[in-house]
Parts: sequence; structure tokens; C-alpha cells
Amino acid sequence: MARTRLYRDGSLVRENFPVHEISEHLADPAALVWLDLFRPTPQKLARVGQEFGLHELALEDAATAGQRPKIDRYRSHEFFSGYAVRIDPHGGRLTTTEIAAFLTRRALITVRQDDGFDIDDVVTRWDDSPDLAGQGVGFLLHGLLDHLVDGHFQAVQQLDDAIEELEELLFAEDPGEIRQVQRDAYELRKSLVGLRRVVLPMREVINTLMRPGTGVVTDRLMPYYQDIYDHVLRAAEWTESLRDMVASVMETNLSIQSNRMNLIMKKVTSWAAIIAVPTAITGYYGQNLPYPGFSDQAGLISSSVLIVGITLLLYVLFRRNDWL
Repeated sequence: MARTRLYRDGSLVRENFPVHEISEHLADPAALVWLDLFRPTPQKLARVGQEFGLHELALEDAATAGQRPKIDRYRSHEFFSGYAVRIDPHGGRLTTTEIAAFLTRRALITVRQDDGFDIDDVVTRWDDSPDLAGQGVGFLLHGLLDHLVDGHFQAVQQLDDAIEELEELLFAEDPGEIRQVQRDAYELRKSLVGLRRVVLPMREVINTLMRPGTGVVTDRLMPYYQDIYDHVLRAAEWTESLRDMVASVMETNLSIQSNRMNLIMKKVTSWAAIIAVPTAITGYYGQNLPYPGFSDQAGLISSSVLIVGITLLLYVLFRRNDWL
């Protein structure tokens, strides 16, 4: 499956034309072509590489999953690798979708290995900025990067909201909610680590594209790329602060659990001390030796008074010291 677009002199003239016609269109110096490949076979990717003169290492990176977000420069083209992200609203789980792109002087070739990337949103962004279509391949790349960075920013915001909800459950008394805090905190921490690996390298990607001499970003596109760079910086800084927040939530949860355990231990110890009083007194009076009140009703009364009196005294003292 492949999608194509043809721009000429800054105007969209054709869509979804056959791939074999691309060479004819590229013969026109005023033409700008977009080719989107969805799950291409190695043979098809190799043919595209021959058609556009793509480097074999770039083709290998496009076919291999798990690439780091980057921009590699070759003699006749650039290779870009990035990730779109999604956050599960119920569990905070992070899902990433990799996309690769080749940038030639008059063509953008995108390679997707799954349907998790919303390419239609990228096309919509291009259609919403027709006045920039005359800026060449930098215009097409801007729509792609804008979609990716907006997704990163939205994911960070969703994680921030999830952490705030988690903080409200920190002091819950229900055991089920306490376990939920522990599970969600662990899942959010994993998601933030994964998001950090995606967001942080994008700073260098955008910065490289904006350097003079790349030929991708024109003077008119520079403010738009600067806006993307600002969003990348904000998303990266926000991600770092959220990592600290999650660590703080986990540490606070451990402290709360430790305090609750100490309180339970105090209560158990206090009740053990109270129970030890009647045990000691009845054990003393149960010995086979004469004592005051031995074989007399007065002994029973005195022992009962001692049990009740000392037990009540300990109970009052423990309550006053907040041990019960």
C-alpha cells in the first residue's frame, strides 16, 4: 500500500497516482513529491532506494525497528527516524509507533511499519497550510514533525493529569486503593522512561535541521521550526519534572506505608502489654504457695481489682500517648 501526492509550484495537483510515475514528475524542477510506504517489503524498499538514490544504511535503518530518534545526513538526502506516542487513558501505558522518512531535494518518502501512526492528520496539516507548500520538502517535513511533537506534548499532559489523580489517592485508607496507587505509580514511571527516550533526542533532531546549510528549512519556514523546537523543549523539561514527581509519589507512598506499619506495631504492642497484666496476675495467684488471700474470697477480689485497675490505667496511658 502506498500513497502519493504531487505539488507543482506550491500547489497540490495530484493525489494517489501510481508510484511508477514518480520519476516522470521528478523530472520537472517545479515538482514536489510525497510517497508514503506502509509495511513495504524489502524488495519494494530496495527499488525505492534505487529510484531515489538512497543510501543502503538508511534503507537498513528504515527496515529495522527500534531506531533512536535521529537525523542522519548523506550526500544526496537526509534520513529521519521518530516516534508517535499514545497514552492509555485508563492505565497510563505508553504505546509508541515508529516512522522513518527520507528527505531528498524534491521528495519526502515516509515509511510506516504499522497503522498506529495517524498519517491522515499529517495530510490535514499540509492542507491547512497551502501558502507554505512552495517552500519545498521542508514544508512536508514540518507537517510531519508538528504532528509528532504535538503528540509528545499531549502525552506529557495526560501523564501529568494521571499523576495528579494518583496524588489524591496517596492518603486513601482502602487497601484496594493503596494497591492501585502502587501499580499505577510503577506503570507511570515506566511510561515516563519510555517517553523520555522519545522526546529528548528530538531536541537535537530539530536543532540539526535548523542549522544553516542543511537546505531543508528555508527562511520563511524558520519561525515554524522554531515553534516546534520550543514545544520540544517544553515537552522535554516537563517530562523531566514528571519523573521527579513520580519518584516523589513513590517515596511518599513508601513513607505512608511505613508510618501505617509503625502505628499498627504500636497498637499491637500496647494490646500485648494490656493482655500481659491479667496473665501475670492470674499466673502469680495460681502458684501453689500461700499468699495474702490464699483460699479466701478476699484473694479473688484483690486479684480482680488489680487486673481491672492496672488494665484501665494502661489503656488510658496508651490512648493519651496515641498508641491506641
